[in-house]
Amino acid sequence: MATHTDTLVQRLAFWGIPLSFGVMGLKLVAWWVTGSVALLSDGLESTVNVVAAFIAYFVIRYAQKPADRDHPYGHHKAEYLSAVLEGVLIVVAALLIIREAGAALRSPEMLDAPVLGLAINAAAAVINLVWARLLIRVGKSHRSPALSADGHHIMSDVVTSAGVLVGLGLVIATGYAILDPILAIVVACNIIWQGWKVISHSVDGLMDKAVEPEEEEAIRQAIKANSEGSLGVHYLRSRRAGAATFVAFDLVVPARMSVGDAHVICDRLELAVHNAVPGTRVTIHVEPENEMAHGADVELGH
Repeated sequence: MATHTDTLVQRLAFWGIPLSFGVMGLKLVAWWVTGSVALLSDGLESTVNVVAAFIAYFVIRYAQKPADRDHPYGHHKAEYLSAVLEGVLIVVAALLIIREAGAALRSPEMLDAPVLGLAINAAAAVINLVWARLLIRVGKSHRSPALSADGHHIMSDVVTSAGVLVGLGLVIATGYAILDPILAIVVACNIIWQGWKVISHSVDGLMDKAVEPEEEEAIRQAIKANSEGSLGVHYLRSRRAGAATFVAFDLVVPARMSVGDAHVICDRLELAVHNAVPGTRVTIHVEPENEMAHGADVELGH
């Protein structure tokens, strides 16, 4: 059954599709009325936004499927695959921009109807800014890599549009048409950097990177405060997979402790870790005291 979080993330991903079409249309109209290669470049990036919105929506739906026999840990990592692909698309868009700008450098031309074109492009940028901030905020709070990547991608589009608006303002003010393609190349370099950051973050997720240091400390404190009756915890490890966090550790108990008493401690620890880092799935391996040969990872203090 879908949770409120799943529904919200999926709904935002869906509405990203018509919105990306609308923004792309505005930018292509701005290019059509001005003939600016920088505005064309901005429009080309928006075509990638359309593709990315479709990918994000369908991948998020897949990632939210419950665990099954073939995927007992769930389908969460599908979101990382979407984010990697989106990062690649960002870089491809930047390369297309550089190609168009390179051709324009050889024969720069002054703009037609520049004020109207800039006004249309500015309206598209404002829409993108509001939407990108919403996606990034919800993606971060609900641990959706695909939604966050889509938000960062659109934010890079906002940066592109802002740079284009400033640069074309300079073209109009100075009369130097060559600034148009030069500006497009500068913006493309920034887009490549943004794409690399999206790819790098997603690869970390695919490679089972541990939780952030502050989350690990919260987990350690939760274990320390709720491990009464045990002798120590060692081999603590964690990994993040989309919206899910997996934590595992070995719990050392007195050799004479009953299975029932050890189970009570495990239940208490699982609940504490889940409360400290919501969405965490905890796996605990119980060991008798003579197995802890190298000391505890978490000092219990009792």
